[in-house]
Amino acid sequence: MFKRFLPDMYSESIFTINYKKLKKKGIKCLLLDLDNTISPAKEVVLYEETKKLIDKLKKDFKIIIFSNNFPKRIGKFGDYYSVDIACVSLKPLSYKYRYILRKYKYNKNEVAAIGDQLITDIQGGNNIGITTILVNPMTEIDETETWLNRRIEDRIFKYFDKKDWLKKGRYYD
Repeated sequence: MFKRFLPDMYSESIFTINYKKLKKKGIKCLLLDLDNTISPAKEVVLYEETKKLIDKLKKDFKIIIFSNNFPKRIGKFGDYYSVDIACVSLKPLSYKYRYILRKYKYNKNEVAAIGDQLITDIQGGNNIGITTILVNPMTEIDETETWLNRRIEDRIFKYFDKKDWLKKGRYYD
């Protein structure tokens, strides 16, 4: 039951992911979560360092900001980083993932989801069968509705730690 929350990869941040390995694996599209993955939640912080990374990644991957948030918020990031956006994604439900696969004509093995939450980002990607990559949240500040997810996530991390499947701070790719 808990394996649906287990990521394929675990990195400290978007800056430490082994993108060369993803490219070798045949990944062509990266679905980047927004809140606490590329920007602090509740804030519009457009980092030059993130822009440089995304510009570099665009040479090898289609980049889509894939968020449960609304167009008004996500659009600012899409414009700044010059990438496509997928709003109100309803993660972990699979509808928007299927839509992306159809729209961009990708197979499941060509797409990776990157995010900071086991409950939404990782479970959602695992539900559809794409590669999942967990990163640490940028800050401890979350959207109000994320509070419960974090409490559940703490219990899942404890379970994973007991099984030696995943331990906070022990990264793998």
